[in-house]
Amino acid sequence: MKLITIIGARPQFIKAAAVSREIAKHKNIEEIIVHTGQHFDTNMSEIFFKQMEIPKPDYNLEINSLSHGAMTGRMIERIEEVLLNEQPDWVLVYGDTNSTIAGSLAAKKLHIKVAHVEAGLRSYNRNMPEEINRILTDKISDILFCPTDTAVRNLEHEGIGKNSLARIVKCGDVMQDAALLYSDLAQKLEMDIPKQFILATIHRAENTDDPKRLTSIFNALVEISNDIPIILPLHPRTKKIIENLKFKIENLKLVEPIGYLEIIYLLKNCSLVITDSGGLQKEAFFFGKPCVTLRDETEWVELVENGFNKIVGADENKIIFGYQEMSQIKKDYNINLYGNGEASKKIITELLK
Repeated sequence: MKLITIIGARPQFIKAAAVSREIAKHKNIEEIIVHTGQHFDTNMSEIFFKQMEIPKPDYNLEINSLSHGAMTGRMIERIEEVLLNEQPDWVLVYGDTNSTIAGSLAAKKLHIKVAHVEAGLRSYNRNMPEEINRILTDKISDILFCPTDTAVRNLEHEGIGKNSLARIVKCGDVMQDAALLYSDLAQKLEMDIPKQFILATIHRAENTDDPKRLTSIFNALVEISNDIPIILPLHPRTKKIIENLKFKIENLKLVEPIGYLEIIYLLKNCSLVITDSGGLQKEAFFFGKPCVTLRDETEWVELVENGFNKIVGADENKIIFGYQEMSQIKKDYNINLYGNGEASKKIITELLK
């Protein structure tokens, strides 16, 4: 079986690392990796391949720094060339990026089967480009690999899987597979790490492109940093925006984008996570840390329902209150929400059927 994996962004590198390790156990599967180039900065891309021992991409399309439409269109064109050249049995896509929808559309136009890992997630916020990407990808996929019961129900409510055109499989979350695989390889940053600190990340366009929201978030972080240090790996795009807005952020420990193994180190050693990242909400749970999410909704509703995550949006007071509340909770994280590290194995088993 020939399988083409389409990846382009940090979360996809992490997910693909776990699945590619499982693929390598099967001599009857040939995997060809296509990197669209969506994340091209060394610390956002190359370092992940090196640290996580992901096979070097067979194709690097180097498509980035374009508008959503231009980027997606260019990706479809280039991915189609690869598919015509390689003639795979399956195209495997991950998550909800422009790389995801481009790979799916290119494959289906050529009548190649599509498997979508992390299918069925919904924020029900169609202003998010990611929401459009995941809905459209789910509609045209042949196998939908769902991480949770909620994701399965979302697809069923939309009528997906009720006919022979698509198959829904609850497999668990491949990001938990990766967390378990790489936990012991965590790497300390070359900086003084406080005994207690918060790990924070901000990158989502709804926050970084809205000066009012971003100002409110940073006001809250500065206030919280008077109580406990905050380490903030800063996305290049966010860094440029806050420099233009001239925030007073001297109390925050800003660092350049870091690799996955350094993120794991910070997750293992922090007291709490504050983020607008979808993946980091789960990773906080995997490492037993409470999370405060700087969004108005989340796809990972089971984390909120079970009290591991609090949604606070971009309201300064809610962020501070969320920190105060979540820093006091004592939770038992020994609950199987995401498959306990067996997702990759289930995915490959299904594809081989």
